[in-house]
Order: sequence, then structure tokens, then C-alpha cells
Amino acid sequence: MPDFCTGIVAYQALLVNTMKKALRILVFGLVCLHLVGEAEAQRLSDIELQDAVSGEVFSLKEYRSSKAVVLIFSSLGCPFSKLYEARINKLYEEYAVQGFVFAMVNPHAGQGSGESLADMADRAAQKGYLMPYLMDTEQKMTRYLEVTKIPEAVVISNGPTGYSVVYKGAIDNNPQSAESAQMKYLESALGNILARKNPSPASTRAVGCNVRLQ
Repeated sequence: MPDFCTGIVAYQALLVNTMKKALRILVFGLVCLHLVGEAEAQRLSDIELQDAVSGEVFSLKEYRSSKAVVLIFSSLGCPFSKLYEARINKLYEEYAVQGFVFAMVNPHAGQGSGESLADMADRAAQKGYLMPYLMDTEQKMTRYLEVTKIPEAVVISNGPTGYSVVYKGAIDNNPQSAESAQMKYLESALGNILARKNPSPASTRAVGCNVRLQ
């Protein structure tokens, strides 16, 4: 065989081996991503928070069959949270009956005066909250979902591959006035889910108080 033919055969063999190695690396990477995804979903489902109103423990595992779980991160001391209290109640009244599970989460629970279990229970009674008001005293849920603002909404759905965040961000685009809000992001996301569509946009920038991480 001429030398140039030998060189072509050797090059082809090298190319095939390189492609096989690249394919093995790709498959290994995809398997790792799948395992990491499963582990992340499992950790999210393992987080349990106490409801300041009922004293019961809240876990995503209890609501696998819901349309989605809507978590709204709020605190008693943030003025932006107070501006949204009526809007949150209105969203609950409209969408809870359609299969959505709502819960408020306080990432500042237990941090000084004004954020105690008793304070949270009192505010829930005053405002007529019918949803759980969860104490994230160790900020496990807050950190896991990378929540940085109050209020901030996170919508979590449960699918064949586990739990996933389908919307995260602002409730709407006007904290000061519900009537002047032109973009009702959370309401739109829930409507998309009811229509069996992916929420669009899937994320927005929340405006409000900064979460104080411990």
C-alpha cells in the first residue's frame, strides 16, 4: 500500500477513535446532569417548613397532584410586602379553586422582634389569609430557590422529571398601585399553566426589600 494511503487509513482510524471518545464523554455528561437534576429535585421536595398559623408542616411532596405550587416570599417588616397583601389574597381566591396551591414564605422568620411566629399568625388573621404562612427560619427554601427580594413569587410544578421552577420573579410591575399595573406577571404565568403552556416570561426582576441572609 502506498504511503499516502497508509496515512489516510491511519487518519481515519484516529478520527473514529476520537469521535468514540467524544461520544462517551457526552453520554457520561448527560447521565451526570440527569443524576444531578434528580438529586436537586429530591432536595427541594425534602424541605419542610412550619406554618405559623396552623403549626402544621408544609412540604411539596403533599401537593404532587396540584396544578402548581405558588410560593410568595414575604415578611412583616417590608413595606413592599404590605402593598401586595390584598393582591395576594385576590390571586389566591381566583386560582386556588382551579387547583393551585398557595403559600407565603417568610425568610426573616425569627429574626428579631416583629417577625415571630405569633406576629405572623396575627398578621394572617388580620388580613384574612387562607393560605399557609411558612417560617423559613433556616432560610433553606430561600437559599435553594435563590430568592433575593421581598416580595418575590416562585411557581413550582411537578412533572415526569421531578420538581421544576416554571416562573420566578415579580408579582406585577407596579408595587405602588394594583390598578396601574400593566404587566401582571404572576397572574399571566398561572393562566399559561391552565392553558397547558409554559409561562412566558419565565422570569422577571422582582422589586422590593432585600432578603437578609443569615
